[in-house]
Amino acid sequence: MFDLVISGGNVVDGTGAARRQADIGIEGDRITEVGDLSGRAAKRRIDADGALVTPGWVDIHTHYDGQATWDPMMAPSSLHGVTSVVMGNCGVGFAPARQGAAAHDFLIALMEGVEDIPGSALHEGLPWDWESFPQYLDSVASRPHAIDIGSMLPHAALRAYVMGERGANYKEDARPDEIAEMTRLTIEALEAGAIGVGTSRTVNHRSRTGAKIGTLTASNEELLGIAEALAHTGKGVLQFVSDFKGLDDELALMRRAAEMAGRPLSVSLVQADPDPERWRRVVDHLARAQADGIDMKAQVACRPVGLLVGLHGSMHPFVRTPTWMTLADLPLAEQVARMRQPEVRTQLLAEAREVRGGLFAVVARQPHKLYRLGDPPRYEPDPSESLAAEAQRRGIDDPMELVYDVLLERAGTEMLYVPAANFAGSSLDAAREMLLSEWCLPGLSDGGAHVSFICDASFPTFLLTHWCRDRTRGEQLPLELAVKRQTQDTARHVGWLDRGVLAPGYLADLNVIDFDRLQLRPPTMINDLPAGGRRLMQRADGYRHTVKRGEVSFDEGEHTGVLNGHLVRGAQPAPL
Repeated sequence: MFDLVISGGNVVDGTGAARRQADIGIEGDRITEVGDLSGRAAKRRIDADGALVTPGWVDIHTHYDGQATWDPMMAPSSLHGVTSVVMGNCGVGFAPARQGAAAHDFLIALMEGVEDIPGSALHEGLPWDWESFPQYLDSVASRPHAIDIGSMLPHAALRAYVMGERGANYKEDARPDEIAEMTRLTIEALEAGAIGVGTSRTVNHRSRTGAKIGTLTASNEELLGIAEALAHTGKGVLQFVSDFKGLDDELALMRRAAEMAGRPLSVSLVQADPDPERWRRVVDHLARAQADGIDMKAQVACRPVGLLVGLHGSMHPFVRTPTWMTLADLPLAEQVARMRQPEVRTQLLAEAREVRGGLFAVVARQPHKLYRLGDPPRYEPDPSESLAAEAQRRGIDDPMELVYDVLLERAGTEMLYVPAANFAGSSLDAAREMLLSEWCLPGLSDGGAHVSFICDASFPTFLLTHWCRDRTRGEQLPLELAVKRQTQDTARHVGWLDRGVLAPGYLADLNVIDFDRLQLRPPTMINDLPAGGRRLMQRADGYRHTVKRGEVSFDEGEHTGVLNGHLVRGAQPAPL
């Protein structure tokens, strides 16, 4: 007898094969049969007639390193059919960590600056019941979760642990003995179940104090010492984020590290406005590496890397003005009332024009990049929908005056959208090409991070709704390919061969989706982090059921109480 049968659904199995109508039989936490099971006994049946049945989404780029120690839900990701995540990306995290306030404060300040997670929430929420990375994994494993979690070893934390204060300084090179210690600790982490090692080489990653991340210019010897640990164990993957300055040299270093490790490597990749064709050169490098047997891929975003601007967030054009400082701690309703006063409006606009840098300056120079987000959210808006275009139609000379007024709409909860990358030429065509490339993987959702001005954990839902159903400003993507990219392909990259496919022997992680009804809701700001910290939350309609390890964990977007997610230690073998 089956424990659960999903009957009559249109199965998109994660392999790229054409969808087909079939039943899925589950016993325990595994799929045992796929086919016609209409005459077979089951303890529970779910009627999936007319619905899509897919594997659970596998998101390999998140930053739940802190949240995993206090939040069993792992939202927003769990609200979007994600059943497995990898955290510890970009080299930031909380282990290994020396005992004591100084070491803890450093890692918190780094995470707060790089990933915009409130330091107050981290200070209150982190239990710090670990020092080594294996102890951190044990801490995460001891807590219940709604989804499976794997963790990278964060290079910045490793460097600080070994080098002390020098490790926080990107101008300091590790000594040979320190590199040897990093190698040893990386081996220890991989043997304990680290998914791999993440590192950052971008000037955009800075501590809350403004200091550049210590790994920014880590020497070749240091990076190759880490790669040596992967080669020694035969385990793990490498994950890089880079500015690609000196593109050929930077990619050559990554290639050398991947070749030495003999393990897969991925690097974050977006279309950047200053050089909108650079991504092609990166993919060409990856293709040449793959032709030589070196497994290098890019993690790409399925929509613009977009900033959400609103009065209730941490980013809007007036946030650095003196007058706003007098309003910042007021309740939102009082802020709106004050901002509606003509004299306050005049003062804020005047002060913002004097601010050097910041969002106001960016928007003032490029008002065509500012849009109402809308309901449902529009992530590939037409240029005619920009506030610059609207201001021109309405005869408003300064678009920032319109920006001001729009921020007060919906009682001050209106959100504006600034596509910061992947939107050169006001089009997502480049993102589509990346998603089609066999050398690219969906990633960069940053679930758990940038909590007050980015909310991209909904990437998997957008991948289906926009690219497989709703897109009108260009070609769409085949549904079967999109599902494969977000399931089998992401899972295989990190060595999780036991999931991402709906076939006998695979983990029973799956979604039952009303595709016609699948829709993103606009993000909202909530205050549910430790210490009352705020974060953006985004839900979706249309996920009828999410099944995690054979049990229904979400019904119509609501948690059923099932918390059977595991800490996933390292690679997982394919079904026999």
